[in-house]
Amino acid sequence: MNGFEYIITKQIDWINRNSINVGLIGKKELPYTNTFNENLFEPLHSEIKSEIEKGDGGELKDNTKYPAKMRAVHSSSAIGVNVFQYWKNKNISEIAYSLGLCSKKNQNSQEIKFEQKFTISDKFSHSPNIDVVIGNKKTSKVKVFGIECKFSEPYKGKSSGLKEKYLINIPKLWKNIPNLHEFAKTISPNNNTHRYLHSAQLIKHILGLKNKYGKGDFRLLYLWYDVSGDAGCKHRKEITEFAEIAKQDNVKFHSISYQELIIKLKNKFYKGNEKYIDYLADRYL
Repeated sequence: MNGFEYIITKQIDWINRNSINVGLIGKKELPYTNTFNENLFEPLHSEIKSEIEKGDGGELKDNTKYPAKMRAVHSSSAIGVNVFQYWKNKNISEIAYSLGLCSKKNQNSQEIKFEQKFTISDKFSHSPNIDVVIGNKKTSKVKVFGIECKFSEPYKGKSSGLKEKYLINIPKLWKNIPNLHEFAKTISPNNNTHRYLHSAQLIKHILGLKNKYGKGDFRLLYLWYDVSGDAGCKHRKEITEFAEIAKQDNVKFHSISYQELIIKLKNKFYKGNEKYIDYLADRYL
């Protein structure tokens, strides 16, 4: 069983345990819920819905061939909403701490937003979306925590490379990050280094956040779903490799798996959050 099949099997178990109504879509007969809210712990808040609709993923739109992506039980946008929407009007510092982004005493985190864009260069017409952004107080040294959320995508096929336009005649982009610059050259235009980690996407997020805040005023987190077997092992190795390169440039990058996060939430913040944490544990552990 490969990584993608492992995730689908886990989600089918959740469907069966909880009598969730789904339809089987496409040649692979992948399960999709009848509405995207049926795929979520809580109905999608109107503000978050608006933020996601402004993103480029088309997460909430049905088309002639496929339902909205957020209706897929293996959707990364759905798991992201299931984890983060709950904290929108609560103590955001508790989820930030659980992610390893700050100390337990830190109370600087003030807001959570979805599908935010940070301009890399005015020479580019498009800026990539960061799945989740936690905004901190203006007086905080670290202004934002950017979070890239991955569920089943790393296990579907080879990750794409970095387009050559990012490496041509824009030296300002790479100021103070020489090691990431050299690594970027090795994955452009094709990424033959990392199969599971979409390192080109992470580099673009770093470039956008650095352009907005400067190198030292942001953290980038890779939040991912671990799987058993060879795929999980190689994915973890690729994450470690990328983290070492970022560290050499003093870029604040780290990672945590969804499984680690859920266990930490259960150990530290279960009281008062029982239904939320039980849902995450039942579905994703």
